[in-house]
Amino acid sequence: MKKIIECVPNFSEGKDPRKIEKIADAVQKVKGVKLLNVESDVDYNRTVITFAGEPAVVKDAAFSAIETAAAVIDMSRQKGEHPRIGATDVCPFVPVANVTMDECITIAHALGREVGERTGIPVYLYAEAAHTPQRRLLPDIRKGEYEGLPEKMSDPEWKPDYGPSEFNSRVRKTGATVIGAREFLIAYNVNLNTSDISVANAIAGMIRSSGRVKINEKGEKERIAGILKFVQAMGVDLREYKITQVSTNILNYKVTPPHVVFEEIKKLANVYGVNASGSEVIGLIPKGALIAAGRYYSTEEKEQDIISIAVERLGLSHLNKFVPEKKVVEYLLGLK
Repeated sequence: MKKIIECVPNFSEGKDPRKIEKIADAVQKVKGVKLLNVESDVDYNRTVITFAGEPAVVKDAAFSAIETAAAVIDMSRQKGEHPRIGATDVCPFVPVANVTMDECITIAHALGREVGERTGIPVYLYAEAAHTPQRRLLPDIRKGEYEGLPEKMSDPEWKPDYGPSEFNSRVRKTGATVIGAREFLIAYNVNLNTSDISVANAIAGMIRSSGRVKINEKGEKERIAGILKFVQAMGVDLREYKITQVSTNILNYKVTPPHVVFEEIKKLANVYGVNASGSEVIGLIPKGALIAAGRYYSTEEKEQDIISIAVERLGLSHLNKFVPEKKVVEYLLGLK
């Protein structure tokens, strides 16, 4: 049976269609790779590209995309709402069919070495591919972002896994890249009908697994655990629409599916006198996550009806029309 892995690199460019097209073309030119989705956001200044295929060709396409991004994106000039550390901010491999996580880890290591040696870009390994516990979580590696790279790279504890260990003129342009292997992650953002970013930040702090820091009665800092498991979250100002978002990464949708995130944010938003007016999926989503939502909101039995209900109740078309045939990974890969 054919082995299929998915790759979902995130690039620090969401404004210039010519640059985005060059990166997407670099993926498409690799024979045997299927380009599934290209999704850009101007405010985030970020593009997520999703492609899949057999392991060897997907690795080659990932290298080509990283190399192209390094050529067209200048991180010394890049600004956006989304945290980032490099031109190719993060590049994860995800097992889809007949592939183990160990195989994805091996590919991540091989790509990391190739990127470091051939392009001169510093590479950090994360998630299941991480060499050390402190590098498992992307936010920990990305802390300080691109601007903090000179200090980070001078710290022996944050020496890159591959590539140069000094912030040279090449790195000034490209930044660093984080490469890893993980299970399916859903980039899921909930829209709030307010431009007050403090509300989005407060809600993000309450729901994310890592929680928030609070000053107690003694004037000491203490961390308050978050409400939801396997969820990362932050507040984002979406100036294009004059709203804010609670932007989340759902690390395990089988434990905490999107509809649970949406309902919790909706409940907390009401406390602030704000409405959760809809949501969006950045990139692709597994069919099972929509089925779970549709069954939560209805008693429909046909798959098409269940998914339609999920799209409607989650408000997935609030900002941009959600088309299941273009957003559900199983549909795009022809998998049932």
